[in-house]
Amino acid sequence: MWRFERMHFKSALRGLRRDESGVAAVEFGLLGGFFILLLLAAMDFGVALWQHNRAAKAVQLGVRLAAVSDPVSKDLATFDGTQIGAQPGDPMPYFERRCNGSMRTCTGGSFDLGALQTIVYGRGNTSCPTAPQPYPAMCQILPQVTPANIAIDYVHSGIGLAGISGIRPIPTITMRLVGLSYDFILLGDLLGLRGIPMTGLMATATGEDLTGR
Repeated sequence: MWRFERMHFKSALRGLRRDESGVAAVEFGLLGGFFILLLLAAMDFGVALWQHNRAAKAVQLGVRLAAVSDPVSKDLATFDGTQIGAQPGDPMPYFERRCNGSMRTCTGGSFDLGALQTIVYGRGNTSCPTAPQPYPAMCQILPQVTPANIAIDYVHSGIGLAGISGIRPIPTITMRLVGLSYDFILLGDLLGLRGIPMTGLMATATGEDLTGR
């Protein structure tokens, strides 16, 4: 009896080793999770790339609007170079104003929140408009942007003459995004990944007349 049971047990083991009916399920269990994670990562990084492109376009639109609008450093609207010792007809002396929307300050000048709101929200708006605009506001391209996320520099470009009536500074304007990041939709909660900062995004343009239109 014991011998029969032993032979039956060995026969069952041999049958179990030859049974491949669960192989696919085991392989899927081992590899399926990895491929699902890979798919989620591809989707999330694709969204991050889309956010990057959208943010880059918003900064380009913003600096272009800044080039033809009232300066965020309000004193530049009346600056003609004579305030710092230049004589009428002299080359425009060097100047720079570095404005921070979060701190609401401009180094060497006075901060104008209304001018910055014009750049972010479009002319005549103090918040992001819902209606279509003749020229899209920054916030309509990048909804999360606010004046606090903008740093903008006005630096002497070497163009212009001092003390000439009707002539205003023509600076090089550089705009940067600060305090924003690309947030992962899926991987952030799943793997605890932090957002990728947008701080490096910037655009530059040469100012025109620095007066609102």
